Amino acid sequence: MDGAELTGKKVLITGASGFTGRHAVSYFREVGAVVAAVVRRPDVHSFGIGTQVHVCDLNDKQQVRHLIGEVQPDYVLHLAGKNSVPDSWSDPLLVLETNVMAVLYLLDALRSCPAARTVIVGSRLKYTQEPGRIPQPPHPYSLSKALEEMVSLSWMSLFGQQIMLAEPGNLIGAGPSTGICSLLARHVVACEQAGKTEAFRLSGRDNTRDFLDVRDAVRAYATLLIQGASGTVYPVVSGTERSLGEVADLLLSMTEAEVPVRWDGASSGPDGSGKQEELSLLRKLGWQPMIPFATSLQDILSDVRAQQGRTTG
Repeated sequence: MDGAELTGKKVLITGASGFTGRHAVSYFREVGAVVAAVVRRPDVHSFGIGTQVHVCDLNDKQQVRHLIGEVQPDYVLHLAGKNSVPDSWSDPLLVLETNVMAVLYLLDALRSCPAARTVIVGSRLKYTQEPGRIPQPPHPYSLSKALEEMVSLSWMSLFGQQIMLAEPGNLIGAGPSTGICSLLARHVVACEQAGKTEAFRLSGRDNTRDFLDVRDAVRAYATLLIQGASGTVYPVVSGTERSLGEVADLLLSMTEAEVPVRWDGASSGPDGSGKQEELSLLRKLGWQPMIPFATSLQDILSDVRAQQGRTTG
């Protein structure tokens, strides 16, 4: 899918100023969509000419209704939310409100646009309840994403809305990410610029993760907006597990600086990126990852170098 189906269509993107949101705004604008970028605070990011910026607190039901009434979107990509496990321990109610109630306010407002197709971006860290057992989510964030999925699918069933769910793995790429690849890249640049000697701490070398370039993830979301089956949960992952040792070795090969790394903890095995039958769901729609892992790492490193250069220059 080349995105041509989106030309001239109104695409509303929540969480537009975030890591994935910035890439999503760029992609949908490039394919000719009319992009409505939703942010919580004004002037947090410049999206360039041609993007409609809307300031809206998604935890405010009346603001959300006004937003949907004003935009009347054809498609909605919901990226906004609280994505920090530590934050979910310090303020669990805020995380639940932001990840659950905001989705309900959004979907309820979208009842006025029955033809709109919506992708809710969840998390593979969601809690899965085992039948007959007392719920034991590992953290409030996991619980919030499980509830987000449940209410989204329930709203689809109750009101006949077209709702797809996407579950991304570890997304990487240039931009304000707090993922392990970006954090290590910042450490590399700190060593390049200031000779930083403090070791960067990582877990076991054999621990594995599924890494996917954020630009490939955005293309996946676009595919789901056009072709996704309502009520389906789609894993958005590369399907390839990479060890943290492989990640560190490849990234450190891209610099001549001495970069100390300390390995802590035991190996924990794969992170469970998805069963093969799940991974085939997006492939059947014609989507597949296109950006090589090494290219993603090089782009991250180049972006951090550019940002640090502007900061210190």
